Amino acid sequence: MATDVIMPQMGESIFEGTITKWLKQAGDVVEKDEPLFEISTDKVDAEIPSPMAGVLAEIRVAAGETVQVNTVVAVVADRGGAVTKPAEAAPALAQGTAVPVASQVSKGTEVVMPQMGESIVEGTITKWLKEVGDRVEKDEPLFEISTDKVDAEIPAPEAGIVTDIRVGAGETVQVNTVVAVIGGAAPTAIEVEALALAAPVAPPESVESSLPVVAAVNTGGRLRSSPLVRKIALENRIDLARVAGTGSAGRITKEDVLRHLSQGDNLRAAQAASAAPQVPPQAQLSTPQVLGQVVPLTKMRAIIAQRMVESKQISPHAHSVYKVDMTRIVRLREKNKARFEQNTGVKLTYMPFIAAAVVETLRKFPVLNSSLIDGSIHYHRNVHLGIAVALQWGLIVPVVKQAEDRSFLGLARSIAELAERARSKKLLPDEASGSTFTLTNSGVFGGEFGTPILNQPEAAILAIGGLRKEPVVLTDAEGNDTIAIRSMQYFCLGFDHRTVDGADAGKFMAALKTALESWDREIM
Repeated sequence: MATDVIMPQMGESIFEGTITKWLKQAGDVVEKDEPLFEISTDKVDAEIPSPMAGVLAEIRVAAGETVQVNTVVAVVADRGGAVTKPAEAAPALAQGTAVPVASQVSKGTEVVMPQMGESIVEGTITKWLKEVGDRVEKDEPLFEISTDKVDAEIPAPEAGIVTDIRVGAGETVQVNTVVAVIGGAAPTAIEVEALALAAPVAPPESVESSLPVVAAVNTGGRLRSSPLVRKIALENRIDLARVAGTGSAGRITKEDVLRHLSQGDNLRAAQAASAAPQVPPQAQLSTPQVLGQVVPLTKMRAIIAQRMVESKQISPHAHSVYKVDMTRIVRLREKNKARFEQNTGVKLTYMPFIAAAVVETLRKFPVLNSSLIDGSIHYHRNVHLGIAVALQWGLIVPVVKQAEDRSFLGLARSIAELAERARSKKLLPDEASGSTFTLTNSGVFGGEFGTPILNQPEAAILAIGGLRKEPVVLTDAEGNDTIAIRSMQYFCLGFDHRTVDGADAGKFMAALKTALESWDREIM
């Protein structure tokens, strides 16, 4: 008896999914409900369990490929059932035949572009962490991909040698597209010979043949390079056999071929200069030595740009800025931060103070925790608090779900854990979606305050400004004024003026200011 394993539907609007990683290989024994493979969406990554105990008889969709929901991706059979194994060898190849490495040697395991969210139909490979010829262990990061929500490291589905990279860094492909192949073991001598014979050889060129090299060039055997490298070589008519490979085992990297190409340009320029009539120094025009660089947007950056433009087009943005005296909280934090971390294992930052005050205030003014959808205002039952986290490669908003039910420690722990998971590319799709109100800490870089753009379809977003000491005029109960040094901080509320009036925004900010300035909650 055999059971089909299908691509599950991960949300109402999801029609396809990407398998990011196989946790089992054909022939492996699997228990019922044991994780079988991982899929990715724009919201979350998830492990999909086996529907039955048995043997993984067949894998029909490779890691990295994207398929429609309900597509059969694998077959699990009774332990006595037949198992479909990859072919053990490939036919002999004629010299000069240009075919993928995976077709030239044993089939190996295909690595596919995973789906990183419900509405994600394509992904961009931002970086390869391994090159052709490298050994990779199972679950070891193999490459990085980028989405509008998060960048993630995609692990190798099995241990072996990377025998083919089919999609170069920077390229965008559909989910479930095969991006690489991992062989079960190092290539045999016969496979190496076949690969060497199959390596395309570019026609010789007089200029290229006289190019200097910075290291020993390939003197025979297998030419190790990625498809991107081969593409650059083909477009520029470069014989890869003459390129010095500085990568592992003599692998030719992108930098190697670009350096080789640069040497060729320099040589051509020198030859042209020597053949041209000499011009007096005073007549020569100066030219820039460093040309401007044009860098395409990463997938995450492009989608962020798209969402920001859409948000401004959808919502008439308005902003309200308040200055808050944070001295009470600053002193409380300084007094308790060492003990708090020692007792809880969590560093005490200002964010949980602000988050707790915001959640408390949102319960009093629910219109700020709403969304305008299809002409109706949806008042959310829970406060799902988004906390924007700045990354080197973009911005992501992890979400603290049901923040109103969490204690101060619970908020502090959740915020710290989600931020760390975001920076280490370990967020699950569900942890980066579903927010109803967002906090963004623009002041962490020293700014006074920022005017944030709404995270659709939320009604409001709060930007936290820089915290700094300032001289402030204080008035006592008798009306006497004094000047004191206080810790002051700007807060800027951005809101959708279709839903939230200026009066609502002002009341919310005034209540938030009071909650922060008169903080009286226990923190442990």
